[in-house]
Amino acid sequence: MKLNWVKTHWLIKRLFSNYIWELPNGENKVYLTFDDGPTPELTEWVLAQLKAYDMKASFFCIGDNIRKYPEIFQKTIAEGHAIGNHTFNHLNGWKTGTEEYVENAMRGKAIIEEHIVAAPLFRPPYGKIKNSQAKILKQLGYSIIMWDVISVDYDAMVSKEDCLDNVLRNIKPGSIVVFHDSVKAFKNLEYVLPKTLAYLKERGYRGDRID
Repeated sequence: MKLNWVKTHWLIKRLFSNYIWELPNGENKVYLTFDDGPTPELTEWVLAQLKAYDMKASFFCIGDNIRKYPEIFQKTIAEGHAIGNHTFNHLNGWKTGTEEYVENAMRGKAIIEEHIVAAPLFRPPYGKIKNSQAKILKQLGYSIIMWDVISVDYDAMVSKEDCLDNVLRNIKPGSIVVFHDSVKAFKNLEYVLPKTLAYLKERGYRGDRID
């Protein structure tokens, strides 16, 4: 099964050009990102994989998970990865009022700031955010980080082979790639991430953090 739809279409990028979809560069840098953590054991496994291949990444964390698992969050910071806000309760912006959504994002910001200077990166859960919500968050200093390639690791209907094929077929210098350090994604992630990292290393790519 070919998953062409998981590579963000150029028209979407043009229509929402105030969001960051990719970071083109001439240094063979790619930007691996992980949503929904920290998650016991799984986030630590991801950190070990990244360390083995000397890659940095960006983790868009759910505030309530940081509250539950502060030690894992601290380890992510200590290993030099970038941190982004993913709201406190993984809210769907399209189904949430603007005031409630921004307040929830600020709860996420507050708990991040208990551990580290506020990260100016925000990724909306599900990639769903209203213009009114994004406008306020940008006024508060956030960059809205979307993606060029989404692995679809969270979808039980997508095989691990198709998940890997999607990433490797679409990744290029400057790509922002979405994975998830979550329980439902791990079946695919466990297969895809080491192979992706090996592929990048063999071809001279550098995994870098978004700053």
